[in-house]
Amino acid sequence: MIRAIALLAPLALLAACTEEPPEPAPVETAIPEDLQGVELPEDVSEEVSIGTPMGERVATIGLLNKRNNLSQDLELRPGDQERIGDVVIRLRACERTAPWEFEKDEGAFVQVLVRERGTENDFRKVFSGWLFKNKPAINVVEHPIYDVWVKSCAMEFPGEE
Repeated sequence: MIRAIALLAPLALLAACTEEPPEPAPVETAIPEDLQGVELPEDVSEEVSIGTPMGERVATIGLLNKRNNLSQDLELRPGDQERIGDVVIRLRACERTAPWEFEKDEGAFVQVLVRERGTENDFRKVFSGWLFKNKPAINVVEHPIYDVWVKSCAMEFPGEE
């Protein structure tokens, strides 16, 4: 008898756990009264930018061919691309943290295209994303032959010497 109860108790607990919990009620929020009358600024993102305009920034990108251990530095502006052998490197954007921020870093949005074997001009995109100088493990170009990394992003902020 005790054995039967010992076996049935876990089954009863398991049956009780199969029901899904009820959905939580949504929490209503309201804009605070002191912010309700505030006029929002117009979108001026095109007109005002902090620091060097994107088109004037210069990124230094490192490229390593692991087969022959040749390394090159490429200086690109956003919108530029450069072909080195079987690789095309495109730079879309380049940023660095402002001088008043504590954690300094530099990064670039890079696209890497590699020529397909046996073709003349067939390139396949192997990477597209942000690469960071001080945190290279966040995003990595995974390719058996080529390694690409950010070395710097040259830009200035207002008030910087």
